[in-house]
Amino acid sequence: MNLVTIAIKSIKQRILSSSLTALSVALGVMLMVAVLIINGVVSDLFSQPSFGFNLVVGPKGSDLSLALSAIYRLDRPGEPLPYLFYKELKEHRAVEKAVPIAIGDVTEQGGFPIVGTIPEFFDLDYAYNKPFRVCVPGTFLKTPWDAVIGSRVAATNGWNIGSEFKLIHGGAESDHIHDEKFRVVGVLAPTGTPNDRSVFVSLAGFWAISGHEKPLKEAIDRLEKFRYPVPQSLRDKAAKPNKAHDAHAGHDHDHELLDEQKEVTAIFVRTKSTVAEIALAGEINEDVRAMAVNPIFPMKRLMTMIVDNIKLMLLTLTSLIIVISAVSIFVSIYNSMSDRRREIGIMRALGARRETVFTIILAESALLCLGGGVIGLLLGHGLVAVASPVIEARSGILVNPLSFEPLELVLFPVLLVVGSLIGFLPGLAAYRTDVAAALSE
Repeated sequence: MNLVTIAIKSIKQRILSSSLTALSVALGVMLMVAVLIINGVVSDLFSQPSFGFNLVVGPKGSDLSLALSAIYRLDRPGEPLPYLFYKELKEHRAVEKAVPIAIGDVTEQGGFPIVGTIPEFFDLDYAYNKPFRVCVPGTFLKTPWDAVIGSRVAATNGWNIGSEFKLIHGGAESDHIHDEKFRVVGVLAPTGTPNDRSVFVSLAGFWAISGHEKPLKEAIDRLEKFRYPVPQSLRDKAAKPNKAHDAHAGHDHDHELLDEQKEVTAIFVRTKSTVAEIALAGEINEDVRAMAVNPIFPMKRLMTMIVDNIKLMLLTLTSLIIVISAVSIFVSIYNSMSDRRREIGIMRALGARRETVFTIILAESALLCLGGGVIGLLLGHGLVAVASPVIEARSGILVNPLSFEPLELVLFPVLLVVGSLIGFLPGLAAYRTDVAAALSE
């Protein structure tokens, strides 16, 4: 019988106290594993080394808010830009590709964010060297009422090619449902990004929806603010009494939206070079009309200032929990030594050396820590599995409970060292046990 087997039998003799002490370690490890997994997912999501574009162009304001709303769909977008600004920007000498998006509405079923865009959107990689793929073959927004959906949207709503849906105007809290219907023509393969829970519709169809056009008078004010010439015919049209036309009750209306009334929320820009990126960003940011942001920088700032500090705080708290659990193991084993003096004396009388007894106590302590660590690892992933739907519903962040962080492996050598340290003093007490005195008790 080896020493580990003896240590296991000794633990079984005190199964209740041993289980409680191991459980205390398991709870600490569970919380630490959950923190590591969730932080890893958030870090991967917000720490992309690059995208398929260099710049996000949007309204003046917060660069972080622009990145969160346009790329991650976690914030409300700012005041839209005129479509004419996009037409001007895409002809700029520094621009290789410019893709507009329009966001704000959500799906009637599931409340997934709507992204109005053009087919070229899918030519941009969603992450570094990762192009979009389709898991259900289809086309990319060839007609105004086409839609391409993310994998999570398809799974949650049970949608596939041919499914039709309506939009809720202005967000999930609104009760205004548009009459127009879009039809699913493609389903994207999973990406592990907010694109999985987004619905991409044709920008032409998005503009054609009732209420998405800019009123003429407001459009003229916006054009003047952006220093665009306003045709006299447009001013005359705006001055005429507003004749109510039929609401867009279907797809068969012949209402033609003027370019001056069209708006975009943001523009993804891929420049021809890094030098061109810097020059274009400087040119746009010096102007009062819009703002250009490389999304990598505000997201790094978010990680450094907020996410990393929260991670450090949570890991510190969970580490303290594990330390407290280790102290409880120490107290449990040390207090049990007075009850085990006779047992130790018998072992010594049967030929066990001092070193053997000492090693058995160390093995008990290490096994309790490692056993609690294994249970905590499983409980941690289970906790993430339970919490992931809530996290997704509240923040839109997709958390995979099967995600594995390398730091999880470091826990076990640490627990082994901790177990050896807390077992040292009880082991030393066993080492010094007087055989005659122990047997006489």
